[in-house]
Amino acid sequence: MARPGSSACRGARVVAFWLAVMLVTLLDQATKAVVRQLLQVEGATREFIPHVMELRLVYNTGAAFSIGRGASPIFIVLAIIVLVLTAVFVWRASDVPLSLAISMGCVAGGGLGNMIDRIISGAVTDFFCTTFIDFAVFNVADIFVTCGLAVTFILLARFDSASSKQGRA
Repeated sequence: MARPGSSACRGARVVAFWLAVMLVTLLDQATKAVVRQLLQVEGATREFIPHVMELRLVYNTGAAFSIGRGASPIFIVLAIIVLVLTAVFVWRASDVPLSLAISMGCVAGGGLGNMIDRIISGAVTDFFCTTFIDFAVFNVADIFVTCGLAVTFILLARFDSASSKQGRA
């Protein structure tokens, strides 16, 4: 059995990270393609979950809540930085739990999915629109970035806490 931090464990973390990146990116791009085909015209809607959510095709040139409209080049650079930094962290940090590598892969995959949109069309395809509350229109990548960040911060806190305890022992 491989020791934590050994190359076998590192290999598993790296594979899990890149699998998460690829699966999230593929799921994001597939759902966007389906919605673009289904709705075709920006602003078009279709009921998804009655009284909860509809599909609404929106092309967003900004970030969350349309902040930073027209700053696609900056968001592309940020996505590349996040992808590189998370990949390097997963590769270099010793004893990183597999769950942390996967959650970081989800964040990086979501960023990559939105980056692909920005490069190809200059805007991110958003389509989930809540009807029970006024909220931003979002997509699958946004869900993985948001949830992945929350899980990553929790796991990093636990990882740092466990590392600190081992250092004192």
